[in-house]
Amino acid sequence: MADRRSGGRQTAVARAALAALALALPLFLSSCVSPSPSAPASSSSAPLVDAGTGPAGETAPASPAPQPQDAPPLATASPGPPQPQPQAEAAPATSAGTSTDGTSPPGPGILEGPALQSPAPSDAAPFGKAAPVQAVTAYYVMLDDGGSNGVRFGCNDSLVAVARPSADAGEPLPAAVGALLEASTEAGPPKPAAGVYNALSASDLKFLSGSFDGTTVTVYLAGTLRLGGVCDAPRVEAQLTQTAVAAVGAIRAEIYINGMGLAEALRLD
Repeated sequence: MADRRSGGRQTAVARAALAALALALPLFLSSCVSPSPSAPASSSSAPLVDAGTGPAGETAPASPAPQPQDAPPLATASPGPPQPQPQAEAAPATSAGTSTDGTSPPGPGILEGPALQSPAPSDAAPFGKAAPVQAVTAYYVMLDDGGSNGVRFGCNDSLVAVARPSADAGEPLPAAVGALLEASTEAGPPKPAAGVYNALSASDLKFLSGSFDGTTVTVYLAGTLRLGGVCDAPRVEAQLTQTAVAAVGAIRAEIYINGMGLAEALRLD
């Protein structure tokens, strides 16, 4: 019995020793394996340090500074090329008038605008000066025409429209009546056409003023009215009335000579 007990104790001790060895073996193995991963760790850190600069392996973990230094060059490299690219794209947009560098075209483009506007008014000025050379319409008489060439009236005469040059064509009423009255003076223009008679040729009248209310045109004359015969009364009335109506597009006309109506002035003469 004593032998059995001693044998059991030995086996228990052996088992305990084996268990201790089993526990110590992994620790020993782990201690042996740990240096090997540290070496690759240092090797892995070494290339990181080499990427920025070439110091010792221990300075590698303390070198986050070189990493931000690598980031700025990327930022500086990006603004360089991209900035000229948008500028080049903006340049054609702004340089629609001309084709130059990005920032230069807007300046000359603005200078060219006013330069083009300045000649425009200068060109308009000569046109405005040439405009006064126009014509007005005055009415004259064709004696004993019987309405063959115009409107028949009075003593079997015809009333005809004749275009007369005038420098005051911008004001049609005084220009038309003035052309009719000036034809009766020595300094006035010659007769408008052959075979045309002006019943006002012996009179000395001047245009004072006139007005138009949309329907009736009113003309005020002053001077001396002289008739060459009985048939000149309807001729003077037709010439003055139709010339004033046609000048402004009126329906009817009222003519006053020295403050009197035309009909009364013709009776007095």
